[in-house]
Amino acid sequence: MKVILQRSKNSKVTIDNKVNGQIEEGLVLLSSFTNGDNEEIVDKMIDKIINLRIFKDENNNLMNLSLIDINGSILNISQFTLYADCKKGRRPSFVNALNPEGASKLYDYMNEHLKTKGIKTETGIFGSDMKVEIYNDGPVTIILDSDELFSK
Repeated sequence: MKVILQRSKNSKVTIDNKVNGQIEEGLVLLSSFTNGDNEEIVDKMIDKIINLRIFKDENNNLMNLSLIDINGSILNISQFTLYADCKKGRRPSFVNALNPEGASKLYDYMNEHLKTKGIKTETGIFGSDMKVEIYNDGPVTIILDSDELFSK
């Protein structure tokens, strides 16, 4: 599983010219799944994401509070292209991306699990053509890869 997270002041996702999800202060997640990913890996990634200390505190210390500490929100966007393999040729291969059925299930699980942790979670629609506007705060952008963080 790979997640690109961006600290955000205000972000939204639009589908067919209609806002589907919008947040104020929090995180925008671009989330992707690969073969071998499961609910246990998603749970570990969620724990890492919501507890990362990447928000300013009351003394303006730049990286001191977590999403939970600031009562922030998440805008989670499915992004299978994070598993693009561009080693050969000019067209990316997506053989490392989890099949759509499996990825959709894990994406839905991730969003529901975030909500059960009390995180306001907005989403795109899996497999849709989405327009994402991200007002990146900082900018702060962090790449999380479960293969690097946890052993499968």
